[in-house]
Amino acid sequence: MKQIGVHVTIAMDGPAGSGKSTVARLVAEKLGLLYLDSGAMYRAVTVLAIQNESENDISKLIALVKTCHIEFKDNGKKIFLNSEDVSVQIRTPEVNKLVADVAKVPEIRHEIVKHQQKIGEEGSIIAEGRDLTTIVFPDADFKFYLDASVKERAKRRFAELQAQNVDTTLRSVEAEIKARDEKDISREHSPLRAAKDAIRIDTTGKTIEEVVDFIVAQVTFKLTKDQNNYTEG
Repeated sequence: MKQIGVHVTIAMDGPAGSGKSTVARLVAEKLGLLYLDSGAMYRAVTVLAIQNESENDISKLIALVKTCHIEFKDNGKKIFLNSEDVSVQIRTPEVNKLVADVAKVPEIRHEIVKHQQKIGEEGSIIAEGRDLTTIVFPDADFKFYLDASVKERAKRRFAELQAQNVDTTLRSVEAEIKARDEKDISREHSPLRAAKDAIRIDTTGKTIEEVVDFIVAQVTFKLTKDQNNYTEG
């Protein structure tokens, strides 16, 4: 594992199933960074809404979000909501259907963004989600936008759900992804879009290792170049 000796922020966006979570986690391990899964935070808030039956009571949910505690452990592999491990719950079909509606609430986004930015100030991170390169970390040192075809993304998500013994079908998962894409792209606040200066990567047909190696190479090359220029100057 390489260790970056300077404060670095890597922001990564992309639609559901594009591979950004797995890629970001592996890049974090290779470069010695903190991994921040912003999507998991909104999913945790959705679990909070379900637990408190506040899916349709936005005012109640906003109040709950302001006082809840969300924590990552095992470098992003596990997420805790008010000390409860909800790592499995956040990936259920019920959460998949509701998370986009929860995430589009401006007041909820405002609270989560504040928390994400605070984490970024505390040390070097790689953060991934849907508005990291445009809203949360617009001045990030590195920006990447991952994408893949809908069919490819549906296959990946279906495989994940099967591994968790979730009863669903590939057709259903593909429909959910299409619906999620539409909500993410069309929402009024912080819609999913690629920052103009983000490096776009189509992960369709690429292995996780290929994408990870490409990003690590981009980061280390620029950091090395910047360090050499600083030394020479």
